[in-house]
Amino acid sequence: MRVLVTADTFSGVWTYARELVTGLVTHGAQVILVSFGDIPLPHQTAWMQGLHGLEYHPTAFRLDWMQEGEQDFHAAQEYLCAVVRDTRPDLLHLNQLSFGALPVPKPRLVVAHGDVITWWLSVHGREPADSAWLDWYRETVVQGMKRSEAVVTNSRWMEQMLRLAYGDNLECQVILPGRNPIYFNPFVSKEETVLAIGRLWDTGKQVGLLTQHSHRMPVCIVGADHPVPAPTVPIRADVRVSTDKHEISVKGAQTESQLRLLYSRSTIFAATSRYEPTGLASIEAAFSRCALAANDTPIYRELWGDAALYFERNNADSLAELLDQLGQDRELARLYGTRAYNRARERFTARRMVDDYLRLYRQLRNSKIAVA
Repeated sequence: MRVLVTADTFSGVWTYARELVTGLVTHGAQVILVSFGDIPLPHQTAWMQGLHGLEYHPTAFRLDWMQEGEQDFHAAQEYLCAVVRDTRPDLLHLNQLSFGALPVPKPRLVVAHGDVITWWLSVHGREPADSAWLDWYRETVVQGMKRSEAVVTNSRWMEQMLRLAYGDNLECQVILPGRNPIYFNPFVSKEETVLAIGRLWDTGKQVGLLTQHSHRMPVCIVGADHPVPAPTVPIRADVRVSTDKHEISVKGAQTESQLRLLYSRSTIFAATSRYEPTGLASIEAAFSRCALAANDTPIYRELWGDAALYFERNNADSLAELLDQLGQDRELARLYGTRAYNRARERFTARRMVDDYLRLYRQLRNSKIAVA
């Protein structure tokens, strides 16, 4: 089977694509990967070495959710059509909703990793202000989902949000996101620390909740979502605020090995997001056996059930109380770290995700053949 996969290099979609593509090639598929956003740096593509069934096409076309994305969209679409003609994939796996209407006679699925309108609904409680760009964006996304044989979400919550934003007649299939446990170490001795990931100004991640109170345990906030290459010279760029009672460290971008170490040593992961279509950071924390202190939102409840502890939605006071409780009760923290780890092993492995996609691919190919 030959599968064309799209991705972007700006978001967690790149990590998602890495797991998907690696798994597909391991299963014997041939994959054509096309990326958008920026030409990736060497450290971002190092994982491709040794994947002999992979053909990679990097591009710098801007993404549809950017204000300038409309200017690049038609050129990006034409480029994709050319790649399809040249490589002749059996199926298109499009990780951007807008490409679902690609004018080529190939079965395709689109995956909703997030979008502008559902972000606004979740963060601001309303849709963004009307504009010519928003009208174009909405129509492009609607047509992309309408012309796809399947629309995939990472959760039922995201399916409901898409219906709220784009219409009740939308039908989706849920395929849970997955990570390879080999990238994480759940057996390192834990330190009494709290970890969170997100930029302080990001109202969707809202890690700023952690800065509104003092905490029993030191708090580390990594202010970047993606790993960076290892520098040739060590750089110290942390901002540290400390008193006798508490300590908050705000770190810049970390290498993959640094992130792995932070996850593995942290007792608690603070999942503060109010908009979290995939939950990849919480999955990575769970594979590292961190106890999850999660924002009480429908998505985190769906993903983690009774394997996490929850604070009142978007409430810094409640978060501080929960962290204090876990700081005082080490056995409780260990219990919920193990619960999160076990649930991740059961539900959120890359292997299970790839198997689910392969089943869906076969269904789409068979239904296309039957129609023909």
